[in-house]
Amino acid sequence: MNKFIFCALLFFIFSSACAQTIPKWKLKDLQSAIKNADKPTIFNFWATICKPCVEEIPYFEQITKKYDSAGVKLVLVSLDLSDAYPKEISSFASKNRFASPIKFLDETNADLFCPAVDTSWSGVIPASLFVNNKTSYRKFFEEQLSKEKLEKEIQLMIQK
Repeated sequence: MNKFIFCALLFFIFSSACAQTIPKWKLKDLQSAIKNADKPTIFNFWATICKPCVEEIPYFEQITKKYDSAGVKLVLVSLDLSDAYPKEISSFASKNRFASPIKFLDETNADLFCPAVDTSWSGVIPASLFVNNKTSYRKFFEEQLSKEKLEKEIQLMIQK
């Protein structure tokens, strides 16, 4: 019985250590992160209930890791409903082994935050914003990106 309790305790400690803290962002925080991104950064807008979103995140992580030496960063911006924050989002991310930083956008008015990210954004997800402030590169996609298109876009974003 003691071994069982010890193993359960170790599992709990390990699980807690692996779970990432997900901060709440307001629109001003998102805008600041985009404006002040000091490295080529992809802001990926997703939700746990969005199948295409969840399908693309693993290869987003894999391909951005390939460009780690170029400083490419991936930020996963959750657009889940507030009742999913933080427990469901954190649990989902842990279960799916998402390693990239996750932020929860604590905004409910898409008519306000979507055009603030990009004037063409209708609110459809997945959506991704590619930013390289050093070269003034900025491109927005309102679709699930293929691996090939993602990699091509990263290459364009990091060109000097």
